[in-house]
Amino acid sequence: MRSFIKTLFFTIITLSIFSATSQNTNKKLFNKIDSYLEASAKNGFSGVVLVAKKGEVILSKGYGWADRKNKIPNSPKTVFNIGSVTKQFTASAILKLVEQGKIKTSDKISSYFTQTPFDKSDITIHQLLTHTSGISNRTGGFRYDEASKQQFLKEFFESELQSKPGTKYQYANANYIMLAVIIELVSEQTYSAFLTNYLLEPAQLTSTGYKHINFSTERLAHGYYYNRDAEKWTDWGTTQQHLPQNNNHWYSIGKGDIHSTIEDLFKWHNALKNNIVLSKKAREIQEAAYVAENDKMTSHYGYGWAISQSNRDTKIVAHNGSNGLYFADFVRFTDDDVVIIYMTNAFLGRESEEVAREIGKMVFNTNYTPTPLSKNIYELIHEFINTHSSTNAEKLPDFLKKELKSEFDNHAILNRLGYSRMKKEDQPGWALALFKLNVKLFPDDGNLWDSLGEAHLKYNQKEEAIKSYTKAVELGSEGSKNTLNKLLKEDE
Repeated sequence: MRSFIKTLFFTIITLSIFSATSQNTNKKLFNKIDSYLEASAKNGFSGVVLVAKKGEVILSKGYGWADRKNKIPNSPKTVFNIGSVTKQFTASAILKLVEQGKIKTSDKISSYFTQTPFDKSDITIHQLLTHTSGISNRTGGFRYDEASKQQFLKEFFESELQSKPGTKYQYANANYIMLAVIIELVSEQTYSAFLTNYLLEPAQLTSTGYKHINFSTERLAHGYYYNRDAEKWTDWGTTQQHLPQNNNHWYSIGKGDIHSTIEDLFKWHNALKNNIVLSKKAREIQEAAYVAENDKMTSHYGYGWAISQSNRDTKIVAHNGSNGLYFADFVRFTDDDVVIIYMTNAFLGRESEEVAREIGKMVFNTNYTPTPLSKNIYELIHEFINTHSSTNAEKLPDFLKKELKSEFDNHAILNRLGYSRMKKEDQPGWALALFKLNVKLFPDDGNLWDSLGEAHLKYNQKEEAIKSYTKAVELGSEGSKNTLNKLLKEDE
């Protein structure tokens, strides 16, 4: 008896020490991630992040504003547009229909639509799920324009295939819109109703849905973009204000624009992990690597998920999405039982796409410390322009390198800003200086020399314009020839 009590005592002590160590480790990780995000927020980062390890939430927090005008901060309960993270819900709905015995992934779409033309008659549901149908990524219109289901189907069937079905991966939103059509046809319910009945309610997702919401609109994150002409951040509003108010939403549904919170997506992760909404077999089918997404074969597409390997050779099941303003990333390190969910409503630039991956590096490498997100590059350049004379233009690249922590390598940015300034400046100033700087940075780009020529003409510098257009033609800018010939004839 005394021996048993002694063993029990040491077991309790050991577990207590282990628990304290784990709590201390998680606290350090929270502080590290939080410091990175808080520093990024000072540069304009706005969004929400949840990090969980082995079922324990380490961080769940909002940063910046959901609504700047009304001073509503982002929080774990803020509802975001999750973009193409939507595709996993559509794929799960298809697999639920498979479980119900109503469809097979091997079914051809011609068995559902009598109007299917010959070139698309062999497209299968599996090929739609894996983006191997051959359909073009240009099929369908702008996501927030009105389009009936019949209109979308007509465009889908009349479109020109880019490859023979089943032979090539090409990501195309139209695949998942078609899957939404099939879900409605087979289930005899709306897409939203089927998701609610068979996925959202079983997973207890109370703040997730497509168009119809049952919570205060104050919880919706507004989308923000930096308006380079107005030189300020602009409120785009909420997705609900842009989606068609009728049922003619068939450029949007199925492939994107579901709304959710980080709390709900964590519930969804647990529902998948614990086989609550889909069987283990269905989940394994969904998370299988079917087709390579790139030539290096570092990532494969499953059913609404991208499948890859970490540098520790563990499995990653992930998907991101964006409508151009919001960006979401849902990263599940399934072998490690780690999940990172990230959403932003103010896209700062390419770095904004890497936040979840940077956090992942911190989770698995205690020595890794990422650089905070920098300000939007257009905002940075405007700050420089507004505090410097155009005679100091050549100092701009060093300023950007310091702020961005990398070399400035984008040919288009200064060009866009040059045209924006040209609308405002009647005399040579920053507009001309930006075009001149751009050709100095990227001297082999004929299109940039063409833009410089246009700026010289704007400011009545004909000889300089001829030199610029001549250089543009030498570098293969076909559109510059007519303007150059016209200028040369005027001098004859």
